[in-house]
Amino acid sequence: MTDPTDRSRTGGGVDRGEFAAVDAALAARGFTRMAFELEKIESLLDLLGSPQRAYPSIHLTGTNGKTSTARMIDSLLRAFGLHTGRYTSPHLETVRERIALDGEPVGEERFVATYREVAPLAELVDQRSAEPLTYFDMTTALAFATFADAPVDVAVVEVGLGGAEDATNVLQAGVAVLTPIGLDHTEWLGDTLEDIALHKAGIIHSGATVIAAAQEEEAARPILERCAEVGATVAREGSEFGVLRRAVAVGGQVLTIQGLGGVYEEIFIPLHGAHQAQNAAVALAAVEAFLGAGAKRQLDIEAVREGFASTSSPGRLEKVRNAPTVLLDGAHNPHGMAATVTALQEEFAFSKLVGVLAVLGDKDAASLLELLEPVLDSLVVTRNTSPRAMPVDELAGLAREVFGPERVQIAEEMPDAIEAAVAEAESDVPGEIAGVGVLITGSVVTVADARRLLKR
Repeated sequence: MTDPTDRSRTGGGVDRGEFAAVDAALAARGFTRMAFELEKIESLLDLLGSPQRAYPSIHLTGTNGKTSTARMIDSLLRAFGLHTGRYTSPHLETVRERIALDGEPVGEERFVATYREVAPLAELVDQRSAEPLTYFDMTTALAFATFADAPVDVAVVEVGLGGAEDATNVLQAGVAVLTPIGLDHTEWLGDTLEDIALHKAGIIHSGATVIAAAQEEEAARPILERCAEVGATVAREGSEFGVLRRAVAVGGQVLTIQGLGGVYEEIFIPLHGAHQAQNAAVALAAVEAFLGAGAKRQLDIEAVREGFASTSSPGRLEKVRNAPTVLLDGAHNPHGMAATVTALQEEFAFSKLVGVLAVLGDKDAASLLELLEPVLDSLVVTRNTSPRAMPVDELAGLAREVFGPERVQIAEEMPDAIEAAVAEAESDVPGEIAGVGVLITGSVVTVADARRLLKR
C-alpha cells in the first residue's frame, strides 16, 4: 500500500481513469441500497486483520449535527497534536471526502491502493453471502483500513444510519456521542422518538463514556437505559456540560462553554446558529472525555480556541457567493430545518431572501415548507440529481399550498433554478443588493448539486 508515513497525500500519482473505475465499482453496489446487518462487514474486516482495532475511536450518532460535530472533534484533536482519521457521510463532491486524514480528504492514489487490497477480500465475502456488501459497507472498510495504514492516533467515525445495526458499529468505541435525535428515516428506524433513540443507543458499549446532547424525554430514556444496561458512564448537556453564553460575531459566533473540566471562554467558531453552538459543546465534551479531562483537569484553552477557530462544515449555512449572498444548507428534516430558520432569523439581516428547494421523495416536504415560509419572500422549486428526488410538480403543489401560487416558481433543473432565484432576489431592489440573498436547501444532494455549479 502507500507509504504509511505519507499523512498528507491528496493524489497526483494515480491515473484519473483508475480512480474513476474504482468510483464506478463502488457505485455499482447500489449507492442507496440499504442492508442493516453486521455479519458481512465483520467478515470483511476479519479478513483484513481487524484494522478498526488498531486505534481508539470516537463514534457519533444522532439525527442532526453529526457531521458538523465530527468535524469539530477532528479539528480539536488535531490542535492537540494528534493524527486523526475522520469518516463521515454523505459526501458533497467526491467519495474521498468521506475518508479524511488529518482533516484532508484521502488522496486518489491512497484511495485506489486501499481499494485494490480490500476488493478481492470483498469478493470472497460476496460469494458467501445472499447479498453483496453495500456501498456503505465498502467505504466503511476502506476508511478503517486507511486509518490503520496511515496510521492515525484516533478515528472520528459518524454512523451512516441508525446505530445498532450500522456498519460502523463494529468499532465498540470508548467514547460514544449522541447528537440531538428527531424524527427522520422512519421507514427504517421506527416512527417514534423512542424507537429511533433505541436504534441509535446501540453504539453504546460496555464501559464506554457517553456524551449526550440535550434530548426530548422520549429519546433520553432509551439512552439512559442502555447506559445502565452496559455499564457506560454518561455526561449530559445541561447537567455536566453546555453552552453558557453565545454572541453573534463576524463570520460566526463567540461562545463560553461549560466543559467537563471547567469553563472555556472566548471560543470563536466560524459557523452560524445556536445548533452549531450546541454541537461545539458536545464536541468539546467528547474530546475532554477522550483526552481524560474532567473535574480535576481542564484542557489547554489556547489549543481549544485554535481547534474551534479552524473548524469548517461545508454545506451548513455555507456562503458561496456575494451580491447577492448565496447560502447552501443541507437541512432535510423538520428538526434540522427549524435550526436553520432560527439561525437565519438571528444572525442574518436580509431585506429579501429567495429560496431554492429540492427534496427527496421520502422526506416531510410539507413541514419543511411551513418552516421556510416565514423567512422566504419567494421560492423556486426544482429537483436534485438523486433518483429518489421528489418530482417538481409534486413539490410545487405542496409549495403553492403553503406559500400561495404567486410566491412559487418552477424550474426543472438546478442551474435554471439558481438563475431564476438570483434574478428574483435582484428584482425590485433599489440601489445596493448587499441585503438580498438566496438560500439553497432541502437535501445534502441539493447542496452538492448547487456547490458543483457555484464553486467552479
